[in-house]
Amino acid sequence: MFPLFLWRSLLLQKNKGESQLATIKCRNVIFTNIKAILFDKNGTLEDSQANERSLAQKTAQLIDAQIPGIRESLLMAFGVSGDILDPAGLMAVASRWETEVAIAAYIAKTGQGWFESLHIARQALEEAEKYATKTPSPIFAGSSELLKKLWQAGLKLGILSAATTAKVRQFVEIHQLSNYIQLEMGVDGGPSKPDPTLFLQACEKLKVEPSATLMVGDSVGDVQMARNAKAAGCIGITWVGKPNCVAGADVVINQLDEIEIA
Repeated sequence: MFPLFLWRSLLLQKNKGESQLATIKCRNVIFTNIKAILFDKNGTLEDSQANERSLAQKTAQLIDAQIPGIRESLLMAFGVSGDILDPAGLMAVASRWETEVAIAAYIAKTGQGWFESLHIARQALEEAEKYATKTPSPIFAGSSELLKKLWQAGLKLGILSAATTAKVRQFVEIHQLSNYIQLEMGVDGGPSKPDPTLFLQACEKLKVEPSATLMVGDSVGDVQMARNAKAAGCIGITWVGKPNCVAGADVVINQLDEIEIA
């Protein structure tokens, strides 16, 4: 008779190598035949609002030192008003390249040449990051536990972020999520959200069909990307209680533990 512990070992190895079909329940919505779930990072798994606001303020300060009078316009573009960061604003949802271009556009309006404007924008962001990200952003409560539970159910999990891939990998390493995350993917100069190419590339790397993959994110860009890629569905999360930021999602939640395995 084949020893029971060997059967368990073989089953565990199989689950790690292949995705299993699962039924996901979220409030009153049920998603069936799910093989994988992709998560956004900033604002979904990572409580990055304080760092993003600090990055915006420091970047505006550095540029204003070179081009006096531009600070308030930049902060408005970033989505920063006092101590509040707009979860749908530039600093919260745009890729690094999109942020550089947006800043450069404001600088160019002052009479600077385009390439010089891009240089100033990139240099200011790089310098501001050294100041603003000294302390890593915390992970939202319950995120690690949910990822572990979904992984144990045989689902393939990935992070698909507008941040750079390096930032995604750093997040996974800091919060010790490598056991559960099979894909760490960001935007490194190519297409950004809501371009469905990102979602399709992520599914290809995970070896799953988009129609069997869920997206969990906190922005309209996440929702539109998933819909355009014909994903199994999109779960919108709004920790800050602003459902309009995820308009069009199949279901909107306020905490990740609302995602259940049925």
